[in-house]
Amino acid sequence: FTDGSTAFFDGTKDMFKYLLDLQRYVPSKKAADIEKIHVTDYYSMNAIDGRTAWYVVDSDVYGPMGKELIPFGSEAEAKEFMSDHGGKRLLRFADIAPELIGTLD
Repeated sequence: FTDGSTAFFDGTKDMFKYLLDLQRYVPSKKAADIEKIHVTDYYSMNAIDGRTAWYVVDSDVYGPMGKELIPFGSEAEAKEFMSDHGGKRLLRFADIAPELIGTLD
């Protein structure tokens, strides 16, 4: 956050639950207070910008909390993963809505 505080999550699904209902989890903060969002690229294990990442949904790879959005830094790697792991959808940050997150629980 812009005030220097941070939040960490077991997986991207939980991060999106938090971001999409920020008022519930931290009523004192607004989306405008978020300075950076990092997610871990599945293949490289490096931190990447969560706002520009590609997310694969409905694959045969699960995260620590079950069904997960699997993040990638490049579209090509995300598509390769989809082919290898039966991913059904490829989404960008802005495409991820509460309705989708609800289907992953």
